[in-house]
Amino acid sequence: MKIKLITIFFLTAGINAQNIHQDKIIFTSANPFSFKDIITDLDNQESQEIFGNLTFPEYASEEDSTKYPLIMGVAGSLGWAEHHLEYLKMYREMGIATFEVNSFKSRQVESTVGTQVEVTTATMVLDCYKAFEKLSVHPRINKEKVAITGWSLGGGVALLSGWLPAKQAIDIDLTFAAHLSIYPPCIVEPEILDFTDSPIHILIGELDNWVPADACVDLVSKIRAHGSENIAVTVYENAHHSFDRYGPVIVDKKGYILTDCRLKMRADGAVLMNFLDIPMTTPLLQKIGLAFCAERGPSYGGNPEAREKAFQFAREFMGQYLLPDN
Repeated sequence: MKIKLITIFFLTAGINAQNIHQDKIIFTSANPFSFKDIITDLDNQESQEIFGNLTFPEYASEEDSTKYPLIMGVAGSLGWAEHHLEYLKMYREMGIATFEVNSFKSRQVESTVGTQVEVTTATMVLDCYKAFEKLSVHPRINKEKVAITGWSLGGGVALLSGWLPAKQAIDIDLTFAAHLSIYPPCIVEPEILDFTDSPIHILIGELDNWVPADACVDLVSKIRAHGSENIAVTVYENAHHSFDRYGPVIVDKKGYILTDCRLKMRADGAVLMNFLDIPMTTPLLQKIGLAFCAERGPSYGGNPEAREKAFQFAREFMGQYLLPDN
């Protein structure tokens, strides 16, 4: 009995210690399905209450008047995972506050693997800017030093939050200081290739068949040719999707293999099906569109070397753009 009580005490103490400087932030967003909904009809979208967790470095006190830089984190299609939280812990150890956006839990969604319609990239981009608006007036956050990062679906959010037609439709005043996109889906090529002037970097695995690396290399090349030289991509050899997690490479039978999917996005934000050019502006049309190009059963799993390199890159990238001494 004493052992159990001691164990419970330490578990509780650990939880409390972890949450000392964490605040639940609630803000109002909406439920657009596509970027077309954001660009052409944002004011008429159904409102949605969203929450996220704001956490300060451990040494920060509630009486501290310091304005901290902040990194906003966006999870993938399976929601928040241990390796995502490891990045955020690393950032806090660097002296940077973190904010976990909870787009899924706020909508009672656990996963979008195999469907990608319950919570979309466009929805989450809107969530992130609405969170940014809320955090920009927080007395302990430096709104000029707010960066965004994400993994997989969240990586797509980190990337496309820098796409100017969507950003300008949501908020013309707030700009993320940096975008770190980790294995995002780059299969959608916007007709308008105008992106933010803030630095954007993509990290992706050479063997990723969930979201192919070649699509990211091609997209970055086209954006750079358009004049945005602030965007770049790093491809890690022999690395699959989710290379920065622990564990062997396994197959997810429900997920999409997107290797053969290359889609166009019109200026109004509508993504078109391959060949047919039909706008995928509803869940049904998107499912039909992906059925033309996607298969099931992508692989994912850790690669220790790529993981170490990704964490090191993330540390240096965020330090360079958020911390005054870099």
